[in-house]
Amino acid sequence: MTPTPSSPTSGSSADDFDDVDDETYEEPEGIRLQKVLAAAGVASRRAAEALISRGRVEVNGRVVKEQGVRVDPHKDVIRVDGSRIPPPRRHVYLVLNKPRGVVSTLSDPEGRPTLADLIEKRKERLFHVGRLDTDTEGLIILTNDGEFAHRLAHPSYEVSKTYLAEVEGVVEQATVKRLRHGVVLEDGPVRPDAVKVTSRGAAKSLVEVTIHEGRNRVVRRMFDAVGHPVRRLSRTRIGPVRLGQLAQGSSRELTSAELGALLDAVKM
Repeated sequence: MTPTPSSPTSGSSADDFDDVDDETYEEPEGIRLQKVLAAAGVASRRAAEALISRGRVEVNGRVVKEQGVRVDPHKDVIRVDGSRIPPPRRHVYLVLNKPRGVVSTLSDPEGRPTLADLIEKRKERLFHVGRLDTDTEGLIILTNDGEFAHRLAHPSYEVSKTYLAEVEGVVEQATVKRLRHGVVLEDGPVRPDAVKVTSRGAAKSLVEVTIHEGRNRVVRRMFDAVGHPVRRLSRTRIGPVRLGQLAQGSSRELTSAELGALLDAVKM
């Protein structure tokens, strides 16, 4: 039988009692919504109650204004001002800035540096989502959530990826237009979502490309097709997750906002 909390002692208020950690006293039907919001770091319980009263909280697509609603944070989709609040983490979700020359595997028979060398202090058994060529640097996601990884890597969910390419030669606007309209490769056409030249030099250009395909070396082959071989390539973004100022070889956990947006993107 689930125990019930005893009455507050004389001189204490209901508000004081509500601040006590009552994890063991929650009823089978779920956890109070304001407590879930507070645990997720959205706001204090009192501030969470105000958010609910103002109609800024949704549960499974329905605006909730009444207090005391109980939810299952692992199953119910909760949003504040439209932003997804991810469930309590049972898995690990890491962003890693892979350096050039590191193999996108966790072991290598040739003894080359691998992702495992960069996360050797982690005790969990993690695996990477997708791959980056050995000569490509930048953002890669590691996790131990198999379903999340499968969906994020699956082309049907079309999660976009942004790359910054240093290419040979001066990329003119006519070439940008050609790339935007798509080019034909040996394994079929490819059409990026966006192409933007960020700088031009005497013998090189920096081009930002956003694409949702995951074919092998597709960005490099795309630039080869238009006569501008890639000198250096870095992935700077996956969906809502940006590499930012994360140092090469370093990792960090996904923020709640990033994880919530990715869960939406892969429909989990």
